[in-house]
Amino acid sequence: MSTAIEPAPAVPRVAPRAQSSSRLAHGAFWIMARRVTVVAAGVDIAFLALFLMLDSPVLAWLNLASVAMYVGAYGLLKRRINRLALLLIWAEVLGHAAIGSILVGWDSGFHYYLLMFIPAIVVSGRARSSVLLVLLLLSFYLGLHAASRMVGVLTPLSATGLLVVHSFNVAIVFAMAAYTARFYYGTVRRAERKLIELTTQDPLTGLSNRRNLLAVAETAMAHARRTKEPIALILADIDHFKQINDQHGHAVGDQALEHCGGLLSRLCRTLDVVARWGGEEFLLLLPTTGVDAATGLAERIRETVATTGVDHAGLRIGFTLSLGVTVLRAGESLSAAIARADQALYQSKANGRDRVTVVD
Repeated sequence: MSTAIEPAPAVPRVAPRAQSSSRLAHGAFWIMARRVTVVAAGVDIAFLALFLMLDSPVLAWLNLASVAMYVGAYGLLKRRINRLALLLIWAEVLGHAAIGSILVGWDSGFHYYLLMFIPAIVVSGRARSSVLLVLLLLSFYLGLHAASRMVGVLTPLSATGLLVVHSFNVAIVFAMAAYTARFYYGTVRRAERKLIELTTQDPLTGLSNRRNLLAVAETAMAHARRTKEPIALILADIDHFKQINDQHGHAVGDQALEHCGGLLSRLCRTLDVVARWGGEEFLLLLPTTGVDAATGLAERIRETVATTGVDHAGLRIGFTLSLGVTVLRAGESLSAAIARADQALYQSKANGRDRVTVVD
């Protein structure tokens, strides 16, 4: 591309973000649930060692049952037996909190783990069932508090030991809450990015799709109107594409499309938008680009495609591109400019293909 073109602010390459569906959040929840079972099993192993140090073997070995339950829940989640896995996790946390609060006392802090269910319930359930589960959890929490005060401490620890257990529980709850929130957020963000890619990219070539180019073009045209800078369009079409499919199969045709998409991306700038416009057509939106620079780029594209090809069954299968070039006129709509580029492309086809035609 000509070095005379002045740099311009990068044009956003994606369309406005689509709203993510509830399935996105639920999928992230199940991914998080598997990770939490691993973390929770590690916490119970740490509890086992802690209670052995505090000379409370009964409390120590109870954590072995918790580890086994989390291992079972992890296996169920991997096999997508989600409901049974959740029941196992609920049973472990409720049971662990109840046994710990009754044996060691309310001041041990085992009841804090119950509070971690609240965000999990809200994310994983429907609105009505979530409210019911939160109310049941609240009832269990208040009932456990009353029971622990009524029964007293069945397996007392020393003041130092109780302080250590309480501090350990607080630290673990804080760490797990931060970890799960961060992990869930990251998972949702990755899923959102994937969703955006699916709605803005052509799945075969990885280029922008038609909808995304039209959305990005609005921003580019608004910028061009303010700055009085030109915008060029190049419409390219693979010559005799039907023959490629008929003679070599659709897999080779797909290879040709991918090959062209990769070449176009490499030859264009980061602020240019390259889209798969139709079956074997590609449209290039070139901000801050005049007709001479656009024509030079089109010639480089044509020559590069003509001198390369795709490999299939030990053979190099070559093909060519016909291209049409135009520049957006002042006050003109994008559709009118694209129609003019299409006329130029038609002239390239009519004049023998493998050529660039400019309509300025």
